[in-house]
Amino acid sequence: MDIGFIGLGNMGQPMARRLIEAGHKLIVYDTRNDAVAPLVALGAQLASSPADVADRVETVMASLPSLQISEKVAIGEGGVIQGKRIQRFVDLSTTGATVSAKIAAVLAKKNIVQIDCPVSGGVGGASNGTLAVMVSGPKAEIDLVKDVLAVFGKVFVIGEKPGMAQTMKLANNFLSATAMAATSEAVAMGVKAGLDPAVMIDVINAGSGRTTASDGKFPQAILPRTFNYGFATALMLKDVRLCVQEARSLNVPNSVMSIVLDQWETTNKEFGGESDFTAIVKMVETRAGVIVGKKS
Repeated sequence: MDIGFIGLGNMGQPMARRLIEAGHKLIVYDTRNDAVAPLVALGAQLASSPADVADRVETVMASLPSLQISEKVAIGEGGVIQGKRIQRFVDLSTTGATVSAKIAAVLAKKNIVQIDCPVSGGVGGASNGTLAVMVSGPKAEIDLVKDVLAVFGKVFVIGEKPGMAQTMKLANNFLSATAMAATSEAVAMGVKAGLDPAVMIDVINAGSGRTTASDGKFPQAILPRTFNYGFATALMLKDVRLCVQEARSLNVPNSVMSIVLDQWETTNKEFGGESDFTAIVKMVETRAGVIVGKKS
């Protein structure tokens, strides 16, 4: 299939590469030349703008870091909405249900179908094709791209209403964010009491406290003190903010969400949005007066 791909960051780059390796022809665009160069080297064709991408293919995918950029790329000046060939816009970004529904409504006026398709599983999952791929949109349109999306990982069809997959993604990322915050506090408590953090993680992973934080983030990026898991603090903060906003709009309890949001707001303020999101443990360490890392 001929596919347009916009946004070649930490997640977009490996996903686009997997499409090329699976035999799909790609038209790519990113504002950074260094992001497109590796894919052009693999055979992708370079476009000059989102609209140019949408002039050249019927199916356009996007993996973008913020709500503002997502809106601009989809429905702004020079966006895909101005393309002459595009028929469907597959948004791999996390925008939340409200923004997704807005974009879908505007695109529909130009007979362009929006397919929500947020993903979960991090850079490793994007590279290995093991992402959880959440999809919502018209069934007939999803059926056209489902096999392509399977290149990224396991596809879950959430529903047909715009934004349903976004709600699913926010619920998932809230749990991931909570696991990071809670595990950071639990391990810091143990370290202050004299426990070995590596032993703690082994015990937690063998017991009922196991989470994606203890199973992946701690052994790979926190205990060795590399803090390079590959997901920015600002992106996690964005997702938790969106989750709290959606919970409030739906009038459901969100007290835990709000506390977790406060932890990520503090981490972002103290370590910056560009920091790896595993930096949340540093925020806890500062207050506990300990360092969580493997003992030499």
